[in-house]
Amino acid sequence: MSRIALFAAGLASSLVLAPAAAAEVRAVGVEGPYRNEQLSDEQTVTRWAHSVSRARIRTQPRLGGRSLGPLRLLTEDGLPEIYMVLASRVDLRGRTWMHVRLPRRPNGTTGWVLADALGDLNTVRTKLRINRRTLRATLFRDGRPIWNARIGVGKAATPTPRGKFYIRERLRNLGGRGVYGTWAFGTSAYSILSDWPGGGVVGIHGTNQPQLIPGRPSHGCIRLTNRSINKLVTLMPLGTPVEIL
Repeated sequence: MSRIALFAAGLASSLVLAPAAAAEVRAVGVEGPYRNEQLSDEQTVTRWAHSVSRARIRTQPRLGGRSLGPLRLLTEDGLPEIYMVLASRVDLRGRTWMHVRLPRRPNGTTGWVLADALGDLNTVRTKLRINRRTLRATLFRDGRPIWNARIGVGKAATPTPRGKFYIRERLRNLGGRGVYGTWAFGTSAYSILSDWPGGGVVGIHGTNQPQLIPGRPSHGCIRLTNRSINKLVTLMPLGTPVEIL
């Protein structure tokens, strides 16, 4: 094989290996500017931030990318909105972009925003898994289960959606009545029609009908007994990734 062929083969090999190296998640506690790196694995290291401006969300990490609309400053319930941050990229002009999960339809939508549109990044080590088949929720910390409970999910006509989401708000005595139980979490998932006030948001909340758990009684939300959610609220921080199977 000629020297040119050997060089080309080596270059091709290095290009194949590059994505695997780039997939390593930035370690917790690392300081310094964000570069082209993964920031969340949605398992044991997940980063999130509050939005601080209504900057445009782009489909690509460049100003010419198609707009998906502006960031939101507040949730539907008037609390500060948060965004899960998946990765960072630096464009040719030295601007840093953040790849974020979006709390909107269609579920699973992601986009890019300039880093200065977000506040400081926070890190969580937890993950919540919702299993619609076994009707059980499990919370993990550093990959180990620390809590689990039986749940109620959406009925066939209004199913709880499958996918990757995150916890974006926490409310006590939602709506001022017992129907949502003692605590409620708002997620980034949206259903055809949910139990959440105003509809749409898939919530994780308590109930005044514990006899329906486990089961499929809801319009898309995930129901827990009040005893279960009272424990969960002490363990699960904002920004926790939620995987619905």
